[in-house]
Amino acid sequence: MDFLMSGLAACGACLFTNPLEVVKTRMQLQGELQAPGTYQRHYRNVFHAFVTIGKVDGLAALQKGLAPALLYQFLMNGIRLGTYGLAEAGGYLHTAEGTLSPVRSAAAGALAGVSGAYLGSPIYMVKTHLQAQAASEIAVGHQYKHQGTFHALIEIGQKHGLVGLWRGALGSLPRVIVGSSTQLCTFSSTKDLMTQWEIFPPQSWKVALAAAMVSGIAVVLAMTPFDVASTRLYNQPTDTQGKVSRSRHPQPLGAPRGGSDGLGPER
Repeated sequence: MDFLMSGLAACGACLFTNPLEVVKTRMQLQGELQAPGTYQRHYRNVFHAFVTIGKVDGLAALQKGLAPALLYQFLMNGIRLGTYGLAEAGGYLHTAEGTLSPVRSAAAGALAGVSGAYLGSPIYMVKTHLQAQAASEIAVGHQYKHQGTFHALIEIGQKHGLVGLWRGALGSLPRVIVGSSTQLCTFSSTKDLMTQWEIFPPQSWKVALAAAMVSGIAVVLAMTPFDVASTRLYNQPTDTQGKVSRSRHPQPLGAPRGGSDGLGPER
């Protein structure tokens, strides 16, 4: 039941956070392997990215990759949070004195996160590909031509075999180890402190909410550098098609770039 409820809770959150994932993915791919000032910035900040994607790709584009995102969240967090919950309920995270051990908590969070992330890696890769797909005038990074989640999985499997479905998986593990251990350790520690300090009434939902907010800030600060590297590894090209032009003298927005698909060859 812990695995099921954890997965469903993550899916519920994903419905609201997926547009932010689309924006994050494109901003992380923008300027890939290019020096500042040598490429056109389609997305100046989060709010500008929302407006740009909505205007050019349409509002529906802000939910690109939702299907694989939901599937990944259910699989990854079902395993991650369910396993961590079992370890916590079994008393493996506490010392002989009954206090929470930050080291054990961080280790359990990392191991649980790695298990879920590695199994769900093909789904996460497809999510990244779909969220990066954009109209030529605002495209960043390598552009795949997937028509959907299952089409992408089948196409990748046929071209690159079973191993190809796990391309980039090892590169994502540092991201998950740092993120999961930081999140779960910070959440448990903050929750324990708030309970001890009696900031909120015992068993109040506010304790979990406040602890989740603190852990959310901590995980973003710790995980972002690894997340940028992971996104770029997942989206890197495997052929010579679909590459976005990386000219050091970018053309004005919407200007013709050559090629039948509107994307010029790399220089």
